[in-house]
Amino acid sequence: MGRSRPPLLVVCALRIERFALRRGAVRAAAAHPVTVLRTGMGPTAAEAAVHDALRDPARRGAAVLTTGFCAGLAPGMRPGDVVVSDEGHESEALAAALKAAGHTVHIGPLAESDHVVRGAERTALAAKGAIAVDMESAAMRRAALAQGVRHIAAARVVVDTPEYELVRVGTLRTGIIAFRVLRDLVPAFLDWHRTTAAPPEVS
Repeated sequence: MGRSRPPLLVVCALRIERFALRRGAVRAAAAHPVTVLRTGMGPTAAEAAVHDALRDPARRGAAVLTTGFCAGLAPGMRPGDVVVSDEGHESEALAAALKAAGHTVHIGPLAESDHVVRGAERTALAAKGAIAVDMESAAMRRAALAQGVRHIAAARVVVDTPEYELVRVGTLRTGIIAFRVLRDLVPAFLDWHRTTAAPPEVS
């Protein structure tokens, strides 16, 4: 007889991100419950919220997947593309699940910032090898590691790029694209969780 699968905690920062993810969870996760946690914006709030959430005994052994929107840095990226952090050993499995679901996926380093990045700062981060930047993924990962989480991954949806910055005309359109993609990621997140956090069979 097998043991039950550990819970899945999907972590985001913004209210609009949580709204998208909850809509996706209702559609896809009836037989596979998922908890969506909103931390608030910025690395300090994100780290504290994840730390507190994982102290709950009900989340013992949880897998943590951090998600939401990001700024793309690499040439050729478009709003709605998905960026999977290459940090940790879970990235290939998550990227495979997302690609199988039909998403355009980029794997590489996610830079951390405590503010919205534009212009020359984007160029500088790209020159250091980052393919995208956001404010919370690294902090969420630190908090999860500090709580002994074994299964951690990050997947972010590109909402703007150097060619499609949020301050430009088309912001609403690119935001809608990113929202719809984020909503539709949930089934792939569940596939990742089923394969990477599957419990061992015991007799």
